[in-house]
Parts: sequence; structure tokens; C-alpha cells
Amino acid sequence: MYEADVESILARRHDNGADYWSTPDGRIYVGNPYSTLACLGMLHELHVAPDHEAVEGGLKLILNACRDDGRIRLAPRAPLYPCYTAEAARILCRFGLVEHDSIKRTVDYLLTSAHESGGWRCSFTRFGRGPETETANPGATLYALDVLRFFAVYQEGNPIADQAVELLLNHWETRYPTGPCHWGIGTQFLQVEYPFLRYNLFYYVYVLSFFARARSDARFLDALALLKGKVNEHDEIVVEKPHRQLKDLRFCARGEPSEPGTERYREIWENIGTAGG
Repeated sequence: MYEADVESILARRHDNGADYWSTPDGRIYVGNPYSTLACLGMLHELHVAPDHEAVEGGLKLILNACRDDGRIRLAPRAPLYPCYTAEAARILCRFGLVEHDSIKRTVDYLLTSAHESGGWRCSFTRFGRGPETETANPGATLYALDVLRFFAVYQEGNPIADQAVELLLNHWETRYPTGPCHWGIGTQFLQVEYPFLRYNLFYYVYVLSFFARARSDARFLDALALLKGKVNEHDEIVVEKPHRQLKDLRFCARGEPSEPGTERYREIWENIGTAGG
């Protein structure tokens, strides 16, 4: 059904100057949403197998960027922020590399680098400093939980994971721009965005649905109810806010139901233990 989308993504694999959507100097996070990380994420949503030649090449670039301390450097001189590490690690996990030594080291790094406020915080301050910038970044925290969700031991109860979940649930209440990057919950956050590229209602509910700490919480259930109110009469996810550069891809077309997105929506209900609310 979405073969043309796969071909369109593959056709751009050299756009950044090298193969597998990377640059000649090895940057795998530039050109979003046509970076190595984002394109691999989209191909996974479109059920492209991990042994596909282009996927294998892209995954190898990520693995080559993994350091012995668990962090992942996305460019030769890029800062080693936890959000970057988590965004790269979640792609490796999605393609089944959860038992790879690099992922094990990254999980260890995440568990030992959590911020005192709960969740994960990058040191870069984009909008100046204030009391609100001293807390963890909700976006980075969501990406890190998207890695930990692959491990049952962290889904069912772990102090670090539970504190991170609480940070995100609390953000649902405050909605205030917080963390160094001023992640907030406003009109744009509340529009259904797919695929999962940024901090957004759909991605937020999807990741939190894996954690027992969240599933029975009134704040999570409130976010879930809002998301449920956005499906069509066939219980299909309808994309409200695709990335503007993905407007020609059918699987995330604005105003249209998305079959891969609906698969993720149904997975939420499976995690909760019901067929669809």
C-alpha cells in the first residue's frame, strides 16, 4: 500500500552528500526529516526489514557512532547530549538490536545520567536561563523512555523510569515550557503528528502506555481520551500535523487515516489491556 513512500525515502539516501542519508563527514542527524535517524524510523514504520541493504547501512552508521560509555555521537564534533543518544538508540531498538552490547551500554548510561528532577536534561540552553530551565527536558525524557520501553524490567517498575514517567505526567498538568529547550504543551503538541519525530500528543501517549506507572494515572487517561477523540468512525488515526517536508508521503498525509499510525494507536490499547476503549 505504501511502496511508493518507501521508494521516495530510499531515493533521497544521497541527499546529504553521502550514502544512507548521511553527510560525507559522518553526520547522521542533519537534513531532518531526511536524516539517517529519521529515515530509518520511517522505514521501520513502513515495515522495511532490518536486512534491507539501505537499512543495514544506516544501522551500521549508528552503531559506528556508539561510544564505549554508552553515549552516541551523531557527528564528528557533535555534543553528547542525552536526547541525541536516546534518539539514535530508539532506532536501533526498533530494528531489534535490544541485545546488542551498544544498546546495553546506552541503557546503563541512561540509568546513571538521569537528572535530579526526573528524566533527562541536556545542558544546552536555547532561550536563556531561568528557574524553568533547571528541570529535565520533556522531549529528551520521552526519547529515553522510548528506549527503556523495550525492556520489561523498566516497564513494570524502576525508580529512574518511574521518575521520568512522573515528569511527563506532571508536564501534562502544567503544560508550561520547561527545560533548557522550553518544551511546552500547547496547540501544536495537541495535534496528531505522525510519524514519531517530535514531542507530540500521539507519541507521548504511545510511549507512556508501555509503563505500568502511567497506565492507571488520571493524567495519562486524560491524554488518551483526547487522542481517542481524534480518530475517525473506523477507529483509525487521522494525521493532523505531518512534517511539512513529508507532505507528499501517503502514510502520513494530512487529514487522511494512516494505516501504520493506526497500528501504533491499537498498540496503545493492547498495552492498556483493552481492544480500543
